[in-house]
Order: sequence, then structure tokens, then C-alpha cells
Amino acid sequence: MPRSKILITGASSGLGAAMARDFAAKGRDLALCARRLDTLESLRAELLAAHPDRTIAVRRLDVDDHAAVPRVFAELHAELGGLDRVIVNAGLGKGARIGSGRAPANLATANTNFVGALAQIEAAMEIFLAQRSGHLVLVSSMSAVRGLPGKKTAYSASKAGLAALGRGLSTELAHSPIAVTTLLPGFIATDMAANAGDSRMVAPLGKGVAAIVDAIERERARACVPTWPWRLIDIVLPYLPDSLVSRLG
Repeated sequence: MPRSKILITGASSGLGAAMARDFAAKGRDLALCARRLDTLESLRAELLAAHPDRTIAVRRLDVDDHAAVPRVFAELHAELGGLDRVIVNAGLGKGARIGSGRAPANLATANTNFVGALAQIEAAMEIFLAQRSGHLVLVSSMSAVRGLPGKKTAYSASKAGLAALGRGLSTELAHSPIAVTTLLPGFIATDMAANAGDSRMVAPLGKGVAAIVDAIERERARACVPTWPWRLIDIVLPYLPDSLVSRLG
């Protein structure tokens, strides 16, 4: 049976909004969270216009407000009549060279991408353990494969921490009715990728999200998306000399 009731955080733009459109087209009911409620309301109206038979619930949620996360998840669980899948997607892509005097940018990135994600994981797992089923999806990054230099250092570290959480949970829950998927997206055409200056090997948003949704639906434990060229990069990147990796900063 498909996972028919899906919660997505960071759903007001980028990958989150694109996933919402794709899953709605597949006939799923959605619970959408983000800091910008007005943008969520516009997305909800768009989705209902295209798919009037769907249930689309929205809530404002700042994942850095850790106490709010379980409350909002519980509200959306009640409104949809259950949750089959939670996609931990909310994140920040900003950062600065460590020691450059811009510590707040790095601290915000680490807090949202790791601690905020952990708060979401805790809330989702409470629901899944209580109902003895569910699919947890963590949106990490290809930058988690190896620590990157320069302005990407804190970001890659935060996403590596998230990937480690996913690996640990996958191991713990391997023989349970709860599935865990860790996604490692490469460069996909979103505002975050544009702001990071990643113009090489950027996949169109439609192609990137199609690969992401396919990996989610297959419930793979770990997936580099799109597969090409990122599966190869996943293999090679840890072994590249520092002289080459230094150019990625």
C-alpha cells in the first residue's frame, strides 16, 4: 500500500514545494509546514485547484522552535487522520568561512540543519512508534559525503550529522515496520543552489524532484539523487586529494 498521508517540512518553496506538487498529483494527502504561512496557503490553493479531492493541511512552523515541532506534528496527524511518511526537508544553505567574523550564519545553519532536524525526527518517531508503522525521510546533501572547505564547511558538517542520524536509525529499525530513507541530493535548480553559487552539474528542478520522489517511493535506505553523476561522486569524493577538494570552497 502506498504511503497516502505525507508530512513535508520546509514546504513553502524549493524541493519541499516541488515534492508537494508531485505527491499531490500521485493522489496523496499532504501536511505542509514552513515559516511562511502565506506562501503555504498559496500552495494549498494551487494544489486544491488541480486536485480538489485531496486533503491539504498547512501550518506555520519554525523548526528552530523545538517545542513547537511535536505540537504541530500532532495537530497535522489529527487533521489528516494519521501520518504514513514524514519528510524532514527544512534547512538552511547559508554559511561563511569559519573564523571570518560571521559565526551567526554558521550557528544558524548548524542549528536548523541538525538540531532542528533532530527535533523533527523525535516528533515523527514518537508518532511512528505509537502506531507501529511509518516512513521517515531525511533530506541531507551530497556535501555530507566529505567535509568541504570555506563557506561550505558548517553546512556540510550539519548535513553529515543528519546523514549519520539516518544511518543510525536505519540500523536500529532494520527489522521493524518503520522505514528510514536518507537522501543525498546533488545540485538541483532551487534558490538555495543558486545562492550557493553551484552552477556546475545543476539538474533541472523537475528532473531532480522526480529522482527524489522515486527514491522516496522505493524507500531506499540511502540514495544519491539524481543518480547520475552523484552516485559516482559519492564513491570518488572521499578519496580525492585535498588540492582538488579545496576548489569546492
